[in-house]
Amino acid sequence: MFPLRLAWPPAKNKRVDPVRLLSIALLGVDKPNSPEQNRGTNGLTPLPASYKTHSQPTFRTYQYCFFSTTSRACLNMASGSEGAGNPPTKLQRPPNRLGLEKSSYLLQHAHNPVDWYPWGQEAFDKAKQEDKPIFLSVGYSTCHWCHVMERESFEDEEIGKILSDNFVCIKVDREERPDVDKVYMTFVQATSGGGGWPMSVWLTPDLRPFLGGTYFPPRDSGRRPGLKTVLARIMEQWVDNRDGLESSGERVLEALKKGTSIATNPGETPPPAPDVAYRCFAQLAHSYEEEYGGFRDSPKFPSPVNLMFLMSFWSVNRSSSEGAEALQMTLHTLRMMALGGIHDHVGQGFHRYSTDSSWHVPHFEKMLYDQAQLAVAYVTAYQVSGEQVFSDVAQDILLYVSRDLSDKSGGFYSAEDADSLPALGGTEKREGAFCVWTWLEIRELLPAVVDGATGGATEADIFMHHYGVKEQGNVDPEQDPHGELQGQNVLIVRYSVELTAARFALTVEKVSKLLASARAKMAEVRKSRPAPHLDTKMLASWNGLMLSGFARVGSVLDDKALLERAVHAARFLKEHLWDAERQIILHSCYRGDEMEVEQGVSPIAGFLDDYAFVICGLLDLYEATLETDWLRWAEELQERQDHLLWDAEGGGYYCSNPADPTILLRLKQDQDGAEPSPNSVSSLNLLRLSHYTGRKDWSQRSQQLLAAFSDRLTRVPIALPEMVRGSMANHYTPKQVVICGERDAPDTSVLLATVNSLFLPHKLFRRDFGSQSLSHNESVTAIIPKGPDVS
Repeated sequence: MFPLRLAWPPAKNKRVDPVRLLSIALLGVDKPNSPEQNRGTNGLTPLPASYKTHSQPTFRTYQYCFFSTTSRACLNMASGSEGAGNPPTKLQRPPNRLGLEKSSYLLQHAHNPVDWYPWGQEAFDKAKQEDKPIFLSVGYSTCHWCHVMERESFEDEEIGKILSDNFVCIKVDREERPDVDKVYMTFVQATSGGGGWPMSVWLTPDLRPFLGGTYFPPRDSGRRPGLKTVLARIMEQWVDNRDGLESSGERVLEALKKGTSIATNPGETPPPAPDVAYRCFAQLAHSYEEEYGGFRDSPKFPSPVNLMFLMSFWSVNRSSSEGAEALQMTLHTLRMMALGGIHDHVGQGFHRYSTDSSWHVPHFEKMLYDQAQLAVAYVTAYQVSGEQVFSDVAQDILLYVSRDLSDKSGGFYSAEDADSLPALGGTEKREGAFCVWTWLEIRELLPAVVDGATGGATEADIFMHHYGVKEQGNVDPEQDPHGELQGQNVLIVRYSVELTAARFALTVEKVSKLLASARAKMAEVRKSRPAPHLDTKMLASWNGLMLSGFARVGSVLDDKALLERAVHAARFLKEHLWDAERQIILHSCYRGDEMEVEQGVSPIAGFLDDYAFVICGLLDLYEATLETDWLRWAEELQERQDHLLWDAEGGGYYCSNPADPTILLRLKQDQDGAEPSPNSVSSLNLLRLSHYTGRKDWSQRSQQLLAAFSDRLTRVPIALPEMVRGSMANHYTPKQVVICGERDAPDTSVLLATVNSLFLPHKLFRRDFGSQSLSHNESVTAIIPKGPDVS
């Protein structure tokens, strides 16, 4: 038996006792009240302070790190490669099985000295035939700490041999197989109180997890055990305590099945929407950080679902102090994010999250789903406030996506990496290298003296004052644990244009032009820098979110080019990610070597978020264009979603096909995180489709879905703010506004643009004519939720 050391207690989980599960998983015992556990002689060691978790703010992040006081021999332990000559480099090694995959993440590991398998029957059969435990490693291509673990451990010849000889090693792209990721992340979170990527889980040959964690360093460092030690202890237990591990895997799985069950009780109805909404507001207000906005001190995530809920809450509580507070929280957060370093002031778009409380130093990767949701949040803030800055930021985001994340087919790529090679050369990638600036670089790029400026200031002086650039760099060492940003500057707006103009005795117009010109020059310099990795995987779900972004911003701003881009995206989805023969959405496709769109050898069937997000995007596109083809396809997809994923007994939708025997938990995602829960989005989709089609069964299904999540909505609505919006939409009776006239007439277009410019939550457009074919004499109906001050 190898004892575990408790560095700090894991967060309590009311559904599953993490200490008990750890004891079951590792020791084969079930003694939750044992004094060893209570004294702290068993437990967890935390991640390094520099570890940047990708879990959402409601979780604390931990990682299992185990050590042993024994020194017993281990199975097939490699003798070590240190001092045995130079091992082959990554590119010198022949590719493993991952070389045949399409996923960027899997291809990044194709030359590891590890006998990797993709998730599939070949790997499962091997584990059973050879009677070996499975090592499951899950990550994604733009994950900084995934790169670190690959470089430290999976590129290590010795560790690679230990893994290959003693385990069946499976590598999974979490974006490609979210169903697999959700099951084992549920295990890791339940047993540690948090999670993140890379995720490392050990399974029995029948896929039962018995041990899990996140990042492991390669070797012991002080009191921190390395992956090599962890592997040795697991191998030891596999021989000495095999029955205990296997039975514990089954017990853990049963506990998780019970703990994650979401179902409607007989006769249960959804909780009252106004009560749920007020409780959600109160919980968000309690977690709100007043100085810089956002909902925790650090790290700080954009959390668009929170902001969209708060604006919806304000819309029906405009005359109350709570409504005013909700709006103030939202607009202040969006303003501070736009000013901060999380916003790329040179290259547009937003980085993943901020490592500090002031939105200054980001984790530099850029994700498609963030751009999509933030574009909608900013254009909604523009509708609410009329402030041009919010419209500008929304357009800024879409400019970035159109330029850097768009495929010629109409699809959108998944992400840009945080890491890239330094501009001045080097073989080690560094986080943020593509985005940061030295004081000297800016001095040399912007040397011109500005006419009329105080003290003979140069363009560089004005720019560096405005964006907080310092000669020694402006990144706090606490935000740079590896020294990658030493002497560098992350641009952050420190003064308004008006204050900067006053400081240098210039006009606001002149300073605005100067700053815009400087940013354009810096963008040109960036083009000469080594670019970060671009993940050209195209996912139906995230493309659905981005379709909503272009459709919503295009309709609010009456921008035909943005609406045309939305239509192009919808056509891409239908051409490349809809299997008309099998009548299913496909989850992903890829950019090929010749820039063509490719599918994998075994196309992955769509998951719930693929259906829900695409349906939402199609409904947004229909409302923006009034083209009924998009509405019809949304209806068709909703029918397929109902058929494939609806839980007829408990209500709500399963995240993936419940008939798949390799997915051990039938989960219904009960948290709006970096992306909204697809059940939350479906609660709104069903209601919108019910109004458009007259199908009352879809309205009833929306109610049944909300009833299934009643406990979560009642106790912790902050976990599901998007579903709270669905509850509100079900509560407030729609009010119809009819615009009569020829569809393409200028005055009709003006009226439609006027309605689109207003923030009317859950607003629905439809043609109220009863005929499937449309004529130029048809009128247009807008359905608007009934509530205070909606006129």
